[in-house]
Formats: sequence, structure tokens, C-alpha cells
Amino acid sequence: MLSDILHSIQAKRDHEPTVISLGQVWVDSMIKVPEFPAPGSFMNAESIARSVNGSFAVLEAASRMGAQTELAGILGTGPWSDMIRRALKRVNVRHTGITNKGLDNGLRLVINDGQERSFISAPGAEVRTDAHTFDDMHPKSGDVVHISGASLMNTGAVAVGSFISRPECAPDVRDFRIVLTPTSMMSTVNERLLEDIVLLHPIWVLNRQQGRAIADRLGIEVDETATMRVDGGFDDSMSALCDGLADVLRAPVVLRAGSRGAWVRRHGEPVQHIDGFETKATHIRSAGPTHTGALCALLANGWNLESAVQIANAAASIAITKGINGVPQCPTYDEAVALVTKALKDAEHAD
Repeated sequence: MLSDILHSIQAKRDHEPTVISLGQVWVDSMIKVPEFPAPGSFMNAESIARSVNGSFAVLEAASRMGAQTELAGILGTGPWSDMIRRALKRVNVRHTGITNKGLDNGLRLVINDGQERSFISAPGAEVRTDAHTFDDMHPKSGDVVHISGASLMNTGAVAVGSFISRPECAPDVRDFRIVLTPTSMMSTVNERLLEDIVLLHPIWVLNRQQGRAIADRLGIEVDETATMRVDGGFDDSMSALCDGLADVLRAPVVLRAGSRGAWVRRHGEPVQHIDGFETKATHIRSAGPTHTGALCALLANGWNLESAVQIANAAASIAITKGINGVPQCPTYDEAVALVTKALKDAEHAD
């Protein structure tokens, strides 16, 4: 049920709230083909477009939603790094991380035939991390640190592991928030790192596939009988998954599902379903990064978790109705709030 978030009280902060990403950023080259070519064959592409991807999408959304934003990940030197720097400047994201002067950032080919996508990745400077990568990054009170699933693999895992092992990151003394978006390939994440992350008690923000991957990796039993009903039981199965994850992780869980909204549970409290917004998708990529970025921005600006999720639902809904080269574009804070306001009024009239 929609709650009147417009009357939520924002917390006071001692400094400008900041969303800091520990993520990796690269360039996508998206190639549209009529069909996937056979091995050894030749084919003309219907179109090609390049865009900055990885944690950039989360930071762009956070910036558009009104938060101060920083990228603490590595940038290199070269044409792809230059493209990334221009994109960061355009959306007012500061790069506060290391610059690798001998290597460019990576490139990922995304081949799309209109039905399926295939990926070919050539990582670059963004993955050349070590235990000292984030030594100069010190979150302040009220900040929000975002850790992406990509950073939990390759050498990024070493840098993340070193950061979260700091005394100031311990849950009982931490005065900033950590938002974690896991990967659906949780089976590849180092066991020691996964254990440290669970003990960190971050806010887990994930979709159904990622939620199932976490449940499988941690041996969490989730009742799936609801999915066998004639109506599919989707809502009940999502609620059960959210409930099971929060029980074991002992941390807040935000389980999102597009237009169906999101299921939210803080450990020790019941699951809440936060309504989504019906919309027609016109994008190729997921609006998940938009949702995560908006959520991080709202948390940094003092909104409580449930209210932040509601506005993030609206932001993601708007983002998938408009895009550039198939990439969802996050709306502004005012646009997202306007959609929520309209929904509140419509609900009142329906009553």
C-alpha cells in the first residue's frame, strides 16, 4: 500500500551527503544484428552504439536524484577512459579514485539480435585493483557506499575485502550506510569474502535471480509452493524469498521486481510490499541500476528505507519509458516524486 512519503521527515546531516561507489566502470559497444552470425561467417550490423556502463549507471541515477556522488574505482588513460571521464563530468560525478596511467579502461561488446544478448568482455584498468585501492577513501557520517556485484569478482574482490575489513566498517560503529548489489553468479564469489560481507550487515538490494543465487549459495530454504498455484503465486514467492533472506542475512533486504514494486524487510520485522508503477518498457537494459542509484541518493539525503524504495520504484518506472540507445534514463527527483504524488491522489479518489 502506498504511504504518504511526502510527509516523511528527513534527517539532519553535518555535511553534504555523498554516494560513493567502489564499482568498476567500462564502455559498452552495443551491436544490433538481424540474427547471431554463424562461426566464420560475415554479417553487417544494423546499428552500433557506445555507452558507459558498470557502476556509472548507479552514480548517474544518484546524481540525477539530487545526491553528491563520487567514483572511488580506478580510471585509466586512453580513449575509453576519456569517454568515461566526459560522461562522469556530464552528470556531476567526481572521480576520487586512482588513475592508472599505463592502461585504458575496458570494453565490452554486447551483441543483440532483438531476442537475446551475448557479451564479450575485455577488462582494463578498472579491474587492476589491490588491497590498497581504497586507502584514500574515508566515508563520513551519513554517506552511502555502494558495492556492486562486479566488484566481488576478479581482483576487485581484494580491494573490497580490504575496505570492509577496516574497523570503521564494523556494523556496531559504522556511521555510514553500505548498500550491496550482489551478482547472480554468487557461486564464483570467494567464500571468505562472502562471509565477511554477510557479517557486514549491509542493505542488500537485489532482483529475484540474484536473491535465488544468494539463497542457493547460503543454503537458505525458501518455500516455493506458491509458484505452483494456477495464478503463479509470484507475490507470495517473492515475499517468502525476502523473508528467508532477511532471516539468514540478519540485515535489511530490498527485493525488487519491476512494475510489481519491491519487497522490503528489516531483520526482526515483517515483510512489506512497496507498490510499483505499471508502465510500458521501451528499453533494452534493466532499470535495476536506476533503482539502486535512486535508493542510494534518497538514503544519503535522509529518507527512511521504505520511503526511499517507494521513490526508487517510481524512478525506475519512468526510466524504462525513455532511453538512449536502449539504456534507461533516470528521471530527476521532482519527476519521480510527481509520479508518486499522482499515485497517492489516484488511490485517495479510488477509496
